[in-house]
Amino acid sequence: MLRIADSTNVTTEKGEHKVYRVSSDEAGQRIDSFLASEVLDISRSFAQKLIESGRVKVNGAFCKPSYELRCGDYIEVSLLSREEDNLPSLRPVSIPLEVLFEDDDIVVVNKPSGLVVHPGAGRENVSLVHGLLAHCSSLSQVGAPERPGIVHRLDEDTSGAIVIAKTDKAYWSLIKQFQNREVSKEYIAIVWNCPKKNHGEIRTCMSRHPKDRKKMAVSDSGREAITIWDVSKRWRSFSKLSVKILTGRTHQIRVHLAYIHHPIVGDEVYGKHSRRVKSIKDAALKKHLKKVNRQMLHAFRLSLYHPTKEKRLEFVAPLPEDMKELVRVFDTFLT
Repeated sequence: MLRIADSTNVTTEKGEHKVYRVSSDEAGQRIDSFLASEVLDISRSFAQKLIESGRVKVNGAFCKPSYELRCGDYIEVSLLSREEDNLPSLRPVSIPLEVLFEDDDIVVVNKPSGLVVHPGAGRENVSLVHGLLAHCSSLSQVGAPERPGIVHRLDEDTSGAIVIAKTDKAYWSLIKQFQNREVSKEYIAIVWNCPKKNHGEIRTCMSRHPKDRKKMAVSDSGREAITIWDVSKRWRSFSKLSVKILTGRTHQIRVHLAYIHHPIVGDEVYGKHSRRVKSIKDAALKKHLKKVNRQMLHAFRLSLYHPTKEKRLEFVAPLPEDMKELVRVFDTFLT
């Protein structure tokens, strides 16, 4: 895990200069993968572009994208804005956005399910970024070119509150808050089965699945992942949980809840939703469950420090209609 105490950020006239020290847990990774997924939240191709253009040094020397990190290595990264890097701009696309808060520094949106946060490799779908570019006069241009202003993400089929930086100053403030675990995120999840206890904590390591690189998995090594859950409602065979995450690993909640045998309703990847629905004996309930077409996970509450006003703000994203409907179904058939 990256130790923030061992890193420094230095703002330059042309962009951002950042220095990192590699820990023993991070040693052995390729530097392009490390920069992409562990440090800067950029695409691997953009990390390779940074390295090949001489923007990355290890222990004061230039390196190749394939360089394997060693414990104690010092990595220096120089990031430039989109205009300075002469990179193509994304096109604005007007889409409906439910804005929970907006000022000159940040915008907080209640993202609907089915909308990707930013464009990705091989994907041409309209994303939240496209919509924000049509909505806002400007977004922070630091980081990967396809992710202006993006400091954290929600899965395509996860709904809820997400904050976006409109200025570079706000971007780095929010990044630091996420790294220092100063951002509080609370989710609502509807899961299979009823936990025996009303409260629990899941603390594991997580890494890429050894056989399916698109999935994540609990592992003996990797990055620490911490999830805290509380039962807010029980039905026969199902529960509604309030979930808080102290770390922000990819698919963390979905993986962790499946790990404790309470996968999220609708999650095919980690919960095998369709197979579980087949085991339901009540025909009417089974009919409703077959209609569920995404994981029932919603980022309900988001709390952070305003990047320039230095006061703590809290945002609540109302529960989406599909999750409200499932609650009504369970209230009808299972109480």
